[in-house]
Amino acid sequence: MDNSGIITSAASAVDIDRLGKFTGGKIALVAQGGGQRGIFTSGVLDAFILSNFDPFHEFYGTSAGALNLCAFLSRQHGLGRSFILDLTTSSNFFNLFRYIRKKQFLGLDWALDTICEFPYQLDIDLGREKLGSRKAFAAVTHAHSYHDHYFPIYQGNWYDILIATCAIPRLYHKTIELSGEEFVDGGVSASIPVQQAWRQNARCIVVIRTEGKDLEDDTAIDEIPVPSSEIEWFRDSFNSIQEQWGQKLEQWKSDWNNFFYQQVERSKQQKKDHAHLESLNGGRWLFGADDVYRVSHLLGEKFDSGLADMLMVHYQTYSLTQNFLNSPPDDCFIVQIKPEGPLRSSSLMSKEEHLLHDYEMGFVAGKRLVESFNKAYKGEHFK
Repeated sequence: MDNSGIITSAASAVDIDRLGKFTGGKIALVAQGGGQRGIFTSGVLDAFILSNFDPFHEFYGTSAGALNLCAFLSRQHGLGRSFILDLTTSSNFFNLFRYIRKKQFLGLDWALDTICEFPYQLDIDLGREKLGSRKAFAAVTHAHSYHDHYFPIYQGNWYDILIATCAIPRLYHKTIELSGEEFVDGGVSASIPVQQAWRQNARCIVVIRTEGKDLEDDTAIDEIPVPSSEIEWFRDSFNSIQEQWGQKLEQWKSDWNNFFYQQVERSKQQKKDHAHLESLNGGRWLFGADDVYRVSHLLGEKFDSGLADMLMVHYQTYSLTQNFLNSPPDDCFIVQIKPEGPLRSSSLMSKEEHLLHDYEMGFVAGKRLVESFNKAYKGEHFK
């Protein structure tokens, strides 16, 4: 059975009748990160706000996805767009030359402080009110074990949680302490936290993605052996796989160096041959492998094992997520909202016209999703 559908700005491929069979249970919304590419997500969620569309029981976001969810839950149309278009393009947020000279790191604190002030004024209290008894989580990565963790966005330390989910290693200057432990960017281990939504019994899951095309088979992680039983972990027991994670991590580390340098060369060649396509990792964790390597040298730093391990975990977990999205369990239905092709914007340093273009693409795709759900509910509109 085909338990998945895809919606883009250009087309909709969703089995409405089958979707309708899954909308009676828990419905979750999942928002991927992607830096400035998150403006596509901003467009989707603004379309939801204008359509008064919010049938969701739980929310899961990573990095820019979590920030966009805050704007959505606060019903602040255009706020997610402004955060990316106005603030992340400012030199106060990121300046490459100052970063290289080690004079400035990613200005997450400045951007979050600014979005909470006039004229933007992110309304956390209204977000809590609109959320009610429902739940919203931000994905973060444990700084030492590299496991994914999920913190409620609207609890007392919401500020630290939002910083943590965006705290990209090497670009942000420190780890973030939550509940006595250290965390970094959720995109390392859970760039699309769809499995967590399913583990929490969501059986209709809407996933907003910020890349148009999955990793090709020959550019995925499959050069490192991963048993088929683990690729299909979600059909057996996720918990048992988590217990084996520490052991497998050591096994993967032993194969990582050769794989990484092969991917560096492949990524360089891919960019030469297909300049119009997305980078090796689709912008999911800011850079392609060759870019991370080059930035390390620009900074005069050694490409250490810690950063290599994070990249390895990112590739591994994304490969599993990709399989989950393409072959959902029989007991759930997944609708992906994604760009028709590669977004014009980048993770950082995007042009304004590219950001505006991608926002409009997201807005159109969001309207298509609302239409599909209304058909599944036989014309009933959500309040």
